[in-house]
Amino acid sequence: MTSVDGTPVRVGVFGLLGSGNLGNDGSLEAVLGYLRADHPHAAVDALCGGPEVVTARYGIPATRLHWYRGEYRTASRAGAIAGKGVGKLVDAFRTAAWVRRHDVVIVPGMGVLEATLPLRPWGFPYSLFLLCASGRLFGTRIALVGVGAAPIRDRATRALVRRAARLAAHRSYRDALSRDALKAMGVDTTRDEVHPDLAFALPAPDALPTPPVSSESAPGPPGPVCVGVMDFHGGNDDRARAEEIHRRYLDGTTRFVRALAEDGRRVRLLTGDACDAPVAAAILDAVDSPLVTAAEATSLADLMRETAAADTVVATRYHNLVCALRTGTPTLALSYAAKSDTLMARMGLDAYCHPAREADADRLLYQFRELEKRSAEVRRTLAERNAAVTRQLDDQFSKLTAALFPATDRTHTTADTHAETHAIRKAP
Repeated sequence: MTSVDGTPVRVGVFGLLGSGNLGNDGSLEAVLGYLRADHPHAAVDALCGGPEVVTARYGIPATRLHWYRGEYRTASRAGAIAGKGVGKLVDAFRTAAWVRRHDVVIVPGMGVLEATLPLRPWGFPYSLFLLCASGRLFGTRIALVGVGAAPIRDRATRALVRRAARLAAHRSYRDALSRDALKAMGVDTTRDEVHPDLAFALPAPDALPTPPVSSESAPGPPGPVCVGVMDFHGGNDDRARAEEIHRRYLDGTTRFVRALAEDGRRVRLLTGDACDAPVAAAILDAVDSPLVTAAEATSLADLMRETAAADTVVATRYHNLVCALRTGTPTLALSYAAKSDTLMARMGLDAYCHPAREADADRLLYQFRELEKRSAEVRRTLAERNAAVTRQLDDQFSKLTAALFPATDRTHTTADTHAETHAIRKAP
């Protein structure tokens, strides 16, 4: 894809990418698939949290998001505090210079407009504001694509998020809840659209063949259960109760996993962020059963392969849920935010949500067994919902091209060509 003067259109991707969160990286992967299929001549690079990882994994140039490398470590010494302060000023110039070199910058998915997990205003909200303000200053189109949002009580964080959203040239959301949250914060969302989470655009692994069971033989043993765990301490407004919330969540999840192992079920523990590893390790130590193992997933593709091989999934992290639902596996959500409940409702499984803050192993077991009784019906429902989600995401990518790239620059305009690029995006 080239601009009017014949040079490649310069597209940047921005966010906490390559930093250990598999959901963020999966959203990036989906957008890169769209760009490579629909705009193959675009010059793409990133401003992100883990540039080395992004370059090695996705083959695009990448620049570190923050000048100060200890940005997300707690600063207690004078030197660290000063470093963070200087970094904020330096980042304003670095971000502006990076944005100015681009025609379009895409923020791919992620919960960039929410504070459902602990968040400081001068962290990522400030970085997002710098991005959108620089875009408005230099005429670079900033697109918040399929992002998540939620009500924010902290005044400074809310002000930065609201201003950033207003300055963006294009906004779309992964659920109606997000659009409503931005509207409640005073952002005009009249022209904004809602589409499924970008990670649903990633190719699902082929379904594993199920061996036939003869009427004369007993059915085989039940398959594995994937349990997605999280370093969960509540949200931004729960800092005073963070440890209590974490202990309750860990205890309930551990008891649930132990009960499954005592029933002879194989359990695979899944994580979605590097910070989740200690939680998985604590459960392994507490249960101490050869039936319980931890998967070493490094991408959403890895998570999808795990969930596709499971009979049932019980998961906390939002993108663990996305992976399970994308593969059509019956899923129960240990829900830590309204976005999880909304996702489950979209996929027809709203009856199978359990609050992560009040993880009750007995109640969780009851819901799990009810879900397994309806496994065949649930798999049919998920197949239908996934087909609808695929159509909706194709529509989002078509509208994104229309919104961000001048008509004279487009290389894909006919229905046949869109069908062809859809096939490319879905290819493994």
